[in-house]
Amino acid sequence: MNRAFRYVLQALLYGAFAAALGYFSTAPAFRPLPPGYALIRLSLNHAGQRKVACRMRTPEELAKLAPNMRAAEDCPRERAPVLVKVELDGAPVADIVAKPAGFSRDGASVAYRRIPVAAGTHRLRVALADDAAGTFDRVREEQVRLEPGRVLVIDFEPGKGGILIR
Repeated sequence: MNRAFRYVLQALLYGAFAAALGYFSTAPAFRPLPPGYALIRLSLNHAGQRKVACRMRTPEELAKLAPNMRAAEDCPRERAPVLVKVELDGAPVADIVAKPAGFSRDGASVAYRRIPVAAGTHRLRVALADDAAGTFDRVREEQVRLEPGRVLVIDFEPGKGGILIR
């Protein structure tokens, strides 16, 4: 092929690529939320309590174990799943069962939900259970005002008071 023809063809292809890139960077318009809506984002990373409580081994059980394995307590590693319920104005909007991570099910439970809701004033209730019985002993209720386009984050941090709504 002629060298000049290759350069012209290459310039045309680069130009077409740049035009396509420029078009798709501005159009079609992306809207993360419909007009008049706000977003509730639930983001949770929490290790539930142990599924079975630790127990003390008997002297007979300890004698059967190898010397390097003689721990007085027997603590199974598996953790309970974390249950989360989110209600908005008395109606459930999320009912989550976050299973523990890891091969032995001994890691943290992770949950993430995006919940678009109509903007306005709402009564928000978040309940969390992290024990084997599934007892919702951590509850937070709050009246929230959601502006259109606003993002409300729900998180759980035991060291900062439990359920956080920001």
